[in-house]
Amino acid sequence: MIAPIENGKPVETTSQTSLKESEKKKSNSTVDKDQFLQLLVAQMKYQDPLEPTSNTEYISQYATFSELEQMQNMSASLELARASSLVGQTVLIKVTDSAGKTTTAQGNVDYVYYENNKAYLSINGNLYSMDDLDTVADPKYLSAYTAAADFLNAYNKLPILQLVTLENEEAIKKLDETYQNMSDYEKKFISDDYVSGLKKYVEKIEELKAGQNQGDGDTTDKTENDKDETEGTDKTEGTDKDNETGKGDNADTK
Repeated sequence: MIAPIENGKPVETTSQTSLKESEKKKSNSTVDKDQFLQLLVAQMKYQDPLEPTSNTEYISQYATFSELEQMQNMSASLELARASSLVGQTVLIKVTDSAGKTTTAQGNVDYVYYENNKAYLSINGNLYSMDDLDTVADPKYLSAYTAAADFLNAYNKLPILQLVTLENEEAIKKLDETYQNMSDYEKKFISDDYVSGLKKYVEKIEELKAGQNQGDGDTTDKTENDKDETEGTDKTEGTDKDNETGKGDNADTK
């Protein structure tokens, strides 16, 4: 027996739960021919000798059971045929354990295992009862559904629009690229509300970037003006100094 350990205790996997519940249902609901004959013999053995059951009634009971057995065999044959058709298909298994917790398993059916007229599906190396089969889906559908789910998870992690800053630019840009690269089929899984919301996020980032660029431009202009003023001052001071020098030269000449 192999089972994962969690918090020092073995944990029952979805496969083990599925097989256990299948055996439990089978033991509680199935009555085979041998059990019926044992019940029939017990009924004959302990019947009232003063009012014995007629042979016709016994034959009728056996015939009824034979019809029921044939119907069960037919149902089992249909289940086996259905299970065989699932090989290579992508399926979703839902299993509810004894505590009421529902877990899922998803993957391709590698092969079908038969035992006592019961079919078991092999998914990712584990066996599951056909009774726990929940969904059979096209791989294209599951791929689109998964892509949409990932998109929505990333979208819901963004802050509200009023709190968006340029620090969120990369996440919003990546999310927008993801949506733009989706096929038309994948985009059908995303509602218009999320599409319009993403557009508002992109516009918000553009507004923040434009505001930042404008602020940088004002700073640059101010710096250039200060530089011009400084150069103008230096030039004036140089002129005054030259005038003073010129006056000195004139004095010496005189």
